[in-house]
Amino acid sequence: MPLSRRTLLQGSLLSAAGIAYGPSPALAEQPAELPTSEQRQQMAGLATGFMKEYDVPGLSIAVAIKGKPVYVEAFGVANRETGEALTPQHRFRIASISKPVTSTGIFTLVEAGKLRLGDFVFGADSILGKDYPTTPTLQSLMPSGSSRSLVEQITIEHLLTHTTGTWGNQFRDPMFMNQDMKHRELINWTLEHMPLTNPPGESYAYSNFGYCILGRVIEKLSDQSYEQYIKDSVLKRCGIAEMQIAGNTLSERASNEVRYYSQTGGDPYRMNVARMDSHGGWIATPGDLTTLFVHIDGFKDTEQLLTDDSLRVMSTPSAINPRYAKGLFITANNNWWHSGLLDGTTTISVRTSGDFCWSAFTNTRSREGMTRALDLLVWHMIKTVPDWHPQKRA
Repeated sequence: MPLSRRTLLQGSLLSAAGIAYGPSPALAEQPAELPTSEQRQQMAGLATGFMKEYDVPGLSIAVAIKGKPVYVEAFGVANRETGEALTPQHRFRIASISKPVTSTGIFTLVEAGKLRLGDFVFGADSILGKDYPTTPTLQSLMPSGSSRSLVEQITIEHLLTHTTGTWGNQFRDPMFMNQDMKHRELINWTLEHMPLTNPPGESYAYSNFGYCILGRVIEKLSDQSYEQYIKDSVLKRCGIAEMQIAGNTLSERASNEVRYYSQTGGDPYRMNVARMDSHGGWIATPGDLTTLFVHIDGFKDTEQLLTDDSLRVMSTPSAINPRYAKGLFITANNNWWHSGLLDGTTTISVRTSGDFCWSAFTNTRSREGMTRALDLLVWHMIKTVPDWHPQKRA
């Protein structure tokens, strides 16, 4: 199918940013340095080349420096069938960038004194023990003298760092099984049918299911739905008003939500995305996620959601995987980021050690390597403005 492209918002960036971000305290003021018309044309050329190479219908980008917007742009279409032009106000499924959203929610509970990272999740004297009965796993996998099964040894920190001992996304990911089950049913089924294969804390396996459990922890301790707690205790404090959990089918598409196109043989509208809430279920604009990252970037340009101590812990990787902290990938030169992939969706949000935050979303998933190419695209785009001088990712 020929790609319909349209470059938008070639006029005032300040006007576009005001529309895209609304009342956000992080990104509402005029930045000191904006790209020139010539530099914006160079950026658009890079975006067009990326879209052509990966057959991307729509691409949306939001960049901030020191908490202020410097580039907000949308290219292409939100819907190929109707030709609807993409704008910065269009929302996308952000997929796994939902994980830093959830991690931020967990740390607000820690700061409120309702939770410790070392708290057990299942079993006796735990957060969810009365909601999800567990049975001991193989004694041969239990440390000598332990009174808790492997599942009962899982802590909040294990869930945040993907070190539970299994439930990874490479093989038999529970979040893509039993599509008709609700959260409670799925967790009970998984605890019964998928025992851990390693002691918690001894191996890394990226786990969507682990972040699903963190959503239930938030619900248990807040006495609210996961979505409502995040809206009230995280997003509202950033001035973000339009994020929500996605629907599953095309008919459940939210207002101003793009249409998704898969190039990998899957169907974007045959997944239980709503059940992915705390690990991959949010829809948002790139401006929304850039605003969130500005509020957890650890710099003093804007008011931070979390204390310095919390941000230090949140961005400290585990001993098992030096590249992943607690809801954030970490590079050797202290850049923080997370990407997201679902059928029909490729996304990335980045916080650099040079005080940049940006997000870039597309409404398709192409061949392997597209996420890395999307990341590099934004790095190359911002390099067109010499005054910005971003630091390279390690």
